[in-house]
Amino acid sequence: MTTAVAAQPVRRRIGDLDSLRGFALCGILFVNIPDIVHMSWGPAIGVADPVRSALNMFVQQRFHPIFAFLFGVGFALFLDRATGRAARPRVLLLRRLLALLVIGIGHQFLLPGEPLLIYAIVGLIVLLPTSVLPRWVALWGGVGLLAVGLFGLNGGVGLVPGLFLLGAATVRYGVIDTLDRRAGQLAITFGLAAVLAGLGLWLQVNSKGSSSFFTIWAAAGLLGGLAYASGFLLLCRTRAGGALSAAFAPLGRMALTNFVTATLLTLAVAPLIGLEQDSIRYDLVLLLAVGILVVQWVFSRWWLSRFAYGPLEWAWRCVTWWNRVPVRGRAV
Repeated sequence: MTTAVAAQPVRRRIGDLDSLRGFALCGILFVNIPDIVHMSWGPAIGVADPVRSALNMFVQQRFHPIFAFLFGVGFALFLDRATGRAARPRVLLLRRLLALLVIGIGHQFLLPGEPLLIYAIVGLIVLLPTSVLPRWVALWGGVGLLAVGLFGLNGGVGLVPGLFLLGAATVRYGVIDTLDRRAGQLAITFGLAAVLAGLGLWLQVNSKGSSSFFTIWAAAGLLGGLAYASGFLLLCRTRAGGALSAAFAPLGRMALTNFVTATLLTLAVAPLIGLEQDSIRYDLVLLLAVGILVVQWVFSRWWLSRFAYGPLEWAWRCVTWWNRVPVRGRAV
């Protein structure tokens, strides 16, 4: 009886993280497609495109931080599990990061500037060394690096080191393990983040042309991402939780496969619908993104009904453990 009670929060915790990862993946696709296709920013200087404006205000820079933070969480959770199963768990993490490096290099040819290569490099340089240091180093190092990335590098990939460390710190301080008991803290976080994100959005809209515009945009994006993530996790604890899990968890469980294949699908389908270089058809971006996500959701549901891991996730796991991991059965 004790084992069953203890196992349920773990399944719920991992399920919520999978759903949140899938949610972030959806938002990322809407801003990646214009970069993949090399679209123009708009019809003309001073002429607003409502779809592009909406993406800038509510999607751009709001979902990549969630994705990066969850990668930090995932690597820390992996190291925790590996510690109980292997004599040299950090060697496994090293192989895992090197395998991601190879995937990221390959993906660079399809989407220059994509984040997987950055994630692997940051993991090797920042996350792996700090895993042997006290947990307060991850926490305060993450805060410091996030400030440097925001105010020194104007956000973007400069935020990744701080977000990785903060993700790892939430694991090492037990926040992820006790997520089911933190509804009150999530509510407070969401309330504060929503107010600050609203202020950040107002500043973003009214600071165009300012020398600090990109810093303000990145800060608004971070606050918006925090509001989205905390609000999503709160909704997972309501009656809507089952629907959210059904909609987003399959995408999140196969996040690596879906992230890479979304680029391939965009390159294949975009020219067929008239979405090409210098295009300004942002309405077609919405159509293509929704179409890709529907296809990926159907495929992910079908695949996960038969296999424990997505195709790239399974290959990644095999390289990590340097052994052929069974692909059928329950994911571990």
